[in-house]
Amino acid sequence: MKRYEELKQYVFVVRQLVAREIKRKYSRSYLGILWSVLNPLLNMVVLSFIFTKMFSRSIENYPLYLLTGQTIWQLFTGATNAAMTVMVDNRVMLTRVKFPMRIFPIARVYSALVNYLYTFVAYLVMLLVFRIRPDITMLAAPVIILCLTLFSLGLGYLLAVAYVFFADIKYLYSVLLSLWMYCSAIFYPVEQLPEVIGRIIEANPVYNYIACMRETMLYASWPAPSQWLRMFLWAAVMYAAGSLAFSRSQNRIMQTV
Repeated sequence: MKRYEELKQYVFVVRQLVAREIKRKYSRSYLGILWSVLNPLLNMVVLSFIFTKMFSRSIENYPLYLLTGQTIWQLFTGATNAAMTVMVDNRVMLTRVKFPMRIFPIARVYSALVNYLYTFVAYLVMLLVFRIRPDITMLAAPVIILCLTLFSLGLGYLLAVAYVFFADIKYLYSVLLSLWMYCSAIFYPVEQLPEVIGRIIEANPVYNYIACMRETMLYASWPAPSQWLRMFLWAAVMYAAGSLAFSRSQNRIMQTV
């Protein structure tokens, strides 16, 4: 019973932290949370205008192909970037309240997930606009999103620890994300690349989540068994590694922040 009460308390704290993060993020914006919807749609329009002539013949419904990749990528980058600085941003609360430190990264990643869910509503509307018929394969989408969230949380733990002791990791990670984005096939088809490069991109965990989401949402197809296996393995391994590193570093984090 005591364990259950503690869990309820922690869930309440996470919800409060998430509400605070969302209010802070949009506090100076007239459109507020609507930017979570408008931003990927505007990016889709701009990039579709640029790349449609290049890929429209080889990719059906190219704007949706692009939007699917963009939204998954933004969930991943939004979650990991937010989790990276969370321990330093909340240094005052760390010394004044008594609850598990891992609640802070969880709240940041959960905030990114909430923002993504707003975007996902607009994404569903775009599916209707492009006359994509609902299919049972779309039921796999929540599983894909959950795996990506766990993967992002695990990496977020690692980044949060690294940022406490090495602040320059923020800039190095920004450079890595630029390279990572181009290796995630967000706006181009992997099939048009040389075989060796294609295999390298297919080994990219974020690309695997993007490809699985496209299969289920756009092409009414279940991901291949190998894709399912990679999704679960990447999520489990990254979460386990990040959680372990974070647990072992908690005392040092308290002494440093």
